Amino acid sequence: MRSMTGYGRGVAAAGGTRATVDVRAVNHRFLDLKLRGALLSPSLEEAVSNRVRAALERGSVAVSVHLAREQGGSGMRIDAGAAERAYHQLAELAARLALGKPDLALVLAQPGVVVVDEDRGDDSEPPVLEALDGALAQLAAMRDTEGRALAAELTARLDELAALRTTVAALAGAVPGRLAARHHERLRRLLDDAELQRADPARLAQEVALLADRADVTEELVRLASHLDQVRALIATPKDKGAVGRRLDFLVQEIGRELNTIGSKSAVAEISTAVVEGKAVLEKVREQVQNVE
Repeated sequence: MRSMTGYGRGVAAAGGTRATVDVRAVNHRFLDLKLRGALLSPSLEEAVSNRVRAALERGSVAVSVHLAREQGGSGMRIDAGAAERAYHQLAELAARLALGKPDLALVLAQPGVVVVDEDRGDDSEPPVLEALDGALAQLAAMRDTEGRALAAELTARLDELAALRTTVAALAGAVPGRLAARHHERLRRLLDDAELQRADPARLAQEVALLADRADVTEELVRLASHLDQVRALIATPKDKGAVGRRLDFLVQEIGRELNTIGSKSAVAEISTAVVEGKAVLEKVREQVQNVE
């Protein structure tokens, strides 16, 4: 299991070009990729996009590319002839205007003095992709580390939910007896002893059974246990088996549905209290699951 949040940087150089690629990722429902920085050729943009999509399945991902010429590169040269012509023209103009002689910076700033070679070919693609691979490797390592922390946190929360489920199951087992006692006490307050003795025991038992059936949460507890087991299995899924975040989202919704149903059927205050505690724990699970790829 991996987190969707992370950062990675890769640096590579080739052909006099130094490429620095930064990849930042935060949680997002789908994969949302944005390319920023240096202007890349369409083929290189597509190559970058394909590599990112092959490495990541979910997250809002920003890829920033910076290109720079290394010292000693042959991409720039000075045209000495153009520099001399520019100097003489500037010097003549300065003399007519009674100004000082032009300095080197002014000469170098004139068009045609500093020439950037355009026939070197596109040598930026290999270092960009190599730098991207390094950045993605760092990002994956950070996401793996955070994924392990998330797994530990989610496991602890699942243990809490499992304990609350056990509590509810124990309380639910005593519900029929408590409902029978409560129903008998209600009738005792409404009827005198003679009327209570004449009451049909079968009818009373039927009414108690109906109340108990309405309060029965056996099926909900079984499904809740199954959902918790499935979440544990997904948390333990190796990262090379793909993203599990969407399935965890679904299971969290299903757990919430079972807790709501148990709460609506609750016939005793203790079960209602346990359901409220379970919902609070589940909300923490829901927040953590939003960060899982």
